[in-house]
Amino acid sequence: MHPDKCVPQNLPPPPKGRTVVVGAGKAAAAMAAAVEKHWRGELSGLVVTRYGHGANCRRIEVAEAGHPVPDQAGVEAAQRMLALVQGLSPDDLVLVLISGGGSALLTLPAPGITLADKQAVTRALLKSGAPISAINCVRKHLSAIKGGRLALAAYPARVVTLIISDIPADDASTVASGPTIGDPTTREGALAILDQYVTEIPASITAYLNDPKSETPKPGDPRLAGAEIRVIAKAKDALEEAARAAEAAGYKARVLGDAIEGEASDVGVVHAALSMACREGGVPLSPPCVLISGGETTVTVKGEGKGGRNAEFLLAVAIALDGAEGISGIACDTDGIDGTETNAGALVAPDTLQRARAAGVDAKAYLARNDAYSYFEALGDLVVTGPTRTNVNDFRALLIEML
Repeated sequence: MHPDKCVPQNLPPPPKGRTVVVGAGKAAAAMAAAVEKHWRGELSGLVVTRYGHGANCRRIEVAEAGHPVPDQAGVEAAQRMLALVQGLSPDDLVLVLISGGGSALLTLPAPGITLADKQAVTRALLKSGAPISAINCVRKHLSAIKGGRLALAAYPARVVTLIISDIPADDASTVASGPTIGDPTTREGALAILDQYVTEIPASITAYLNDPKSETPKPGDPRLAGAEIRVIAKAKDALEEAARAAEAAGYKARVLGDAIEGEASDVGVVHAALSMACREGGVPLSPPCVLISGGETTVTVKGEGKGGRNAEFLLAVAIALDGAEGISGIACDTDGIDGTETNAGALVAPDTLQRARAAGVDAKAYLARNDAYSYFEALGDLVVTGPTRTNVNDFRALLIEML
């Protein structure tokens, strides 16, 4: 799922005119490097990625910005991208490189909205437990570049978008909040989401969303008719490859789904129950086997701990299994960053709770304050990979051995 493996075969032919590359996401720099390596002809552009996720490019500039809370560097990169794609002709090509994380990185507040307003709303939504589709609906409507507006700025140039998807069910209009795709959501929907999940909504945002001019361009807009969308890597691909690797190692494998959502701790309890059903009754698989799943869970933050949805999922798994023999697990974000911490995820084993108790670490107390990172850090069971420069959502696997 690395850009080197999926970008080259999806590149369009060079145009008669100019080629301008723009993009955003945690894989954007690596995607740009892959384009440079395989592109024949003139090339220029700018992509923005998270701090520390850059790559060496010679013709495409790489900027770095804040994630998951947007910052001024992201605003400046978005402003420059809009300028780069304007004034082009039908003979020109805009190649757009999109991956997960682009919603925060490609930040350009709509008129009348400040960066501070967007930061406040983003923080509130991230802590609220709102699904990513709802968060991105709001992001689209508060942006001057997302929700199809980047493609409008590039019109009448040809626009081709390559997407590495981190979104459950691979809805291309949601990845990075769909900067080149007509938006099926509405400003009324964005207002309803804010009313449901955010206690204090900045007055400027309410005023803007109540104005019909805040509506995003919709599917079927003739200015977007020529825009081409290619989803070049999906969570499903990664999960199926993991299943093949497990089977080659002698384990039965079942992919439970690539679009599993819900509270991370609740999903953990369900996965633990399924693994126990395998061990005790051979359903849905008999040991030795592995249960694999993807998607993007959420965490409704109630405590002050260091979180991460994958670590929280695993802590709930450990508590539910209560030291059950023969069951181990891993859960990681494929971009190498679980939430806002330095780890990709964590590991759980039959002796996890026992070792924690011996160290005076109370699993239920840590889960209650959303402090799964600190729990696994105390045990030395964090998975730290550094930036992977790709992003196909979360990866979870529970291994059930024969007793």
